[in-house]
Order: sequence, then C-alpha cells, then structure tokens
Amino acid sequence: MPNTQYTRLAEPQWPLLNKFYRAHQSPMKAVREAQLWVGKRDEIIAGLCLRPMEGGFWLTGLFVDPACRAQGVAANLMAHALQQVEGPVWLFCHPDLRGFYERNGFSTGPLLPYALAERLARYARSKPMIAMAMERRAPALDAI
Repeated sequence: MPNTQYTRLAEPQWPLLNKFYRAHQSPMKAVREAQLWVGKRDEIIAGLCLRPMEGGFWLTGLFVDPACRAQGVAANLMAHALQQVEGPVWLFCHPDLRGFYERNGFSTGPLLPYALAERLARYARSKPMIAMAMERRAPALDAI
C-alpha cells in the first residue's frame, strides 16, 4: 500500500482542497475559518474540515478519492486531525455511515450547539441525516 502523509494545509494551499473536491464532483467545500486537513500520496487523496464552533469543532467535508477507499485513509485522516483538538467534535452524516463513525469513536444523539441543531433541522428536511459526536480531552500528564 502506498505511503500516505496526513497534514494540515497552510493557508496559501487552501484552494487545493476545493480543487480536489471539484475534481471528484463532490459537493464538499473547504471553509476559510476551518482547519483543513488532507491525506496525500503523490497528490491529495482525501480531505476534511474542522470548523471551530461554540465549545468545540464541527467536522465537515470528509471525502476520500474513490480509488483510495477501503484502505483506512478516512480513519487515519480523522485520527491525525482530531489529535490536535480538545473538546467535543460534532458531525452530520447519512445513517448508513453510522457504523463507520462509531468504529472511530463517535456516538449518536449528542447535545448540539444551537447553531448546529438549527442546521441539522434544515438539512434533515431534504435528506436523511444524523448527528454524532466525540469528546476529545487533553492527554493526562504523568506525575513526576
């Protein structure tokens, strides 16, 4: 399996993530106020956005090149990105993806910030959508 590097994009590289999404006809969009993370081999093969929200982060835009799926890329990309944050991380997904996110530490039925609860209600009017969350805590320091 090819070596994959997982990195946070520097601001001048942000357009590369939208170019990746467009190349795969994905409706995902990178947002400026988010942390943008990618998986790269020779080129970007996966991306996600971690958008700061009141009290935590909203994970959006997780997309893996179809040719690179079922290789652990999405799980590894999330693990690298989430290592850097503390507090709850929320996401919305199709119910069919529930098992994938549960295997990666998320659970259903979270308490959502008002802005996300409103957004979920709007999204759910036109497509099946569930909310999930994971609590991220800072690593404990060993006593000296």
